[in-house]
Amino acid sequence: MNPSAQPSRRPERPWFSSGPTAKRPGWSPDALAGALVGRGIRAPSALARVQQSVDLTRQVLGIPDDFRVALIPGSDTGAVEAALWNMLGERPVQVLDFENFGHTWAEDVVKHLKIDAEVLKAPYGQVPDLSKVRPDADLVFPWNGTTSGVRMPGPGFIAADRTGLTICDATSAAFAMDLPWDRLDVTTFSFQKALGGEAGIGFMVLSPRAVERLNTFDPGRSIPKVLRLRKDGRADEAIFEGALINTFSLLTVEDWLDGLRWAARVGGVPELIRRTQSNFEILSEWVARTPWIDFLAADPTVRSETSVCLQFVDPRVTGLDDQERTAFVKRFCSALEREGVALDIAGHRSAPPGLRVWCGCTVDAADVEALTPWLDWAFAASMVEPQPA
Repeated sequence: MNPSAQPSRRPERPWFSSGPTAKRPGWSPDALAGALVGRGIRAPSALARVQQSVDLTRQVLGIPDDFRVALIPGSDTGAVEAALWNMLGERPVQVLDFENFGHTWAEDVVKHLKIDAEVLKAPYGQVPDLSKVRPDADLVFPWNGTTSGVRMPGPGFIAADRTGLTICDATSAAFAMDLPWDRLDVTTFSFQKALGGEAGIGFMVLSPRAVERLNTFDPGRSIPKVLRLRKDGRADEAIFEGALINTFSLLTVEDWLDGLRWAARVGGVPELIRRTQSNFEILSEWVARTPWIDFLAADPTVRSETSVCLQFVDPRVTGLDDQERTAFVKRFCSALEREGVALDIAGHRSAPPGLRVWCGCTVDAADVEALTPWLDWAFAASMVEPQPA
């Protein structure tokens, strides 16, 4: 391919970042016009707006009526940390470590909480041996490995009659994959993932079993205020009734409401999953016909449909050392960014050098179709040796 022969068609929206992700189609700053800026976060109207965002999230996701929900500072990270610090230590703990965030949770549990947890590891592109998951242990895991392009194959590895809690980081799975609420006790995600919200706020969903843990178990450790879920020895009911642990941006809340209204308008989670699958299938068809690229996840049953991670398999790239491969990926992505056709698609810094293309529901299938010829162009252009300055 002649690297100067650029494709004639460009993606209308070049946003393929894995977080913050693309805004919903048609979004503009006008969507924030009704935000209660300048109002106190505990003003009745502001609290009503926050509660509206909670109620609509519950509605769109189909969260069971007896599950409790709360907004947590610090995005998904804050929500996961709050669960770990408040709930772990009552029984044995297992952590699934197969990508950057699962690894982070494993380190937090073992090194910072000083819990002698069993860490079930797998390299990037694979899942751990799920047959080793114990029903009597608390389990901490990502449903979808945002940095590895790997997701859970389904809920079968979680026992319906488990006695331990499941703490699930679902930040790149919620609104794009079916979540089995009957198998999840603590589920977390963030505004800036699947619906393209602004960053900074985490969402926590607790089953009745998780609430019971808060009510009956004292972890015996000091917990920072922004992570504290208990008060006077029980779950802090105010947090689960719309009170906020600290001050949130009402612009962010308004933006989240806008994304939720769009999700409800287009058909809810079934349509969001369909849009995601359509995007993933377009990219998958391109991978199948392109000899120099492949999925990082070899097993198709665990490939993520949202954060699609790809590796270069051309011998001219695989023969490079790590530093040279990293430089190649940077050259590849920079060529696309200069043309304004694909922004922020380099793999996560902790992952093997490669690409990561977000195919979630806020991305349009037509833009994924338009992207693929540009990926071919960028590869050809990047194979040309850079000239000395």
